[in-house]
Amino acid sequence: MSSAAEQLAELKRGSNEILLEADLVKKLARGKPLLVKAGFDPTAPDLHLGHTVLINKMRQFQVLGHEVVFLIGDFTGMIGDPTGKNATRPRLTREEIEANARTYESQIYKILDPARTKIDFNSRWSNALGAAGIVELAAKYTVARMLERDDFAKRYKANQPIAIHEFLYPLMQGYDSVALKADVELGGTDQKFNLLVGRTLQEHYGQEPQVVLTMPLLEGLDGVNKMGKSLGNYIGITEPADEMFGKLMSVSDALMWRYFELLSFRPLGEVEALRAAVAGGRNPRDVKFELGVEIVDRFHGAGAGSRARDAFIAQFRDGAVPADVPELAIAIEPAGARLAAVLKEAQLVASTSAGYRMIEQGAVRIDGEKVGDRELLVRPGAKHLLQVGKRGFARVELRAKH
Repeated sequence: MSSAAEQLAELKRGSNEILLEADLVKKLARGKPLLVKAGFDPTAPDLHLGHTVLINKMRQFQVLGHEVVFLIGDFTGMIGDPTGKNATRPRLTREEIEANARTYESQIYKILDPARTKIDFNSRWSNALGAAGIVELAAKYTVARMLERDDFAKRYKANQPIAIHEFLYPLMQGYDSVALKADVELGGTDQKFNLLVGRTLQEHYGQEPQVVLTMPLLEGLDGVNKMGKSLGNYIGITEPADEMFGKLMSVSDALMWRYFELLSFRPLGEVEALRAAVAGGRNPRDVKFELGVEIVDRFHGAGAGSRARDAFIAQFRDGAVPADVPELAIAIEPAGARLAAVLKEAQLVASTSAGYRMIEQGAVRIDGEKVGDRELLVRPGAKHLLQVGKRGFARVELRAKH
């Protein structure tokens, strides 16, 4: 096992904050494997690259000789994480949670070492608490402390409802750390309050408090918002290799370095050498190719990244249209429809507003011609080849609604 100083330097890569760094140094200096915990509520069946920022950090701990727990929040998932929400979040059913959790198990081992990974479910101890145990747990935290949370405070000041069960979420997440006797808990920057509750509760239960390590939230393909399915700016880890590679190529040159820092397994020295090469005149597209090959290989096997790169070059640099472009029939009003709405119906964008944005950015073509008018109407009876960005194609036949 590396020295505490060497491990700390590696673990700081891409990290946002370590609370408390001195505590982590003390734990590492003991020379014993640490138990590192990260929780995932099974709110969606598929992981995307934004989720893997935390999983990559878990892998880093594994490489350094520590044990990790991939904790599926099947109990807390039924409460619903209120983090960042301005309204009470809908709760998942037990059936939805179990279905989503099963898909996680098949995905995480593309990154984590199965021999050093424990998958656990927080219902294992949370169900056993019972009503009396939860009341006892709730007595260890105050309403005033809960209202220090930014999202709760805003809703309280705005006279927006806060359901009592939402206060239970950070408490139950904190109790997970007690049950596991966690040394370190990982989470996104938006989880900082919940993670610190874990430290407080461990002290109440006579345990050494865990170290909290927060990771930044990865920007999505738009370069602005947190990566997420609701915004359509995500890259799913189960997406086909060519689609995954194409999406990575659409990342801006500036954002590419953020992806290298948070997603690549290359040593930082190599990343800095690539950055220096670009500053010295190397085409950033070629460096982005290296990132795409690495990520696609990780999720689709060795060689998949190179094949996706070659297909991308043939398809886009040489102006080729893919052979497997989907063909769709879309019904529109007899008077016509906005192109942005048709792009949504063709599943080339996540929403009509996203379609407008792509048109404004010059990323939309009809039959090979770039579209400049965001209000463009298309008419029934026409057939078009639609293209969004460098990767999205569809052949559509527009039919009049009856």
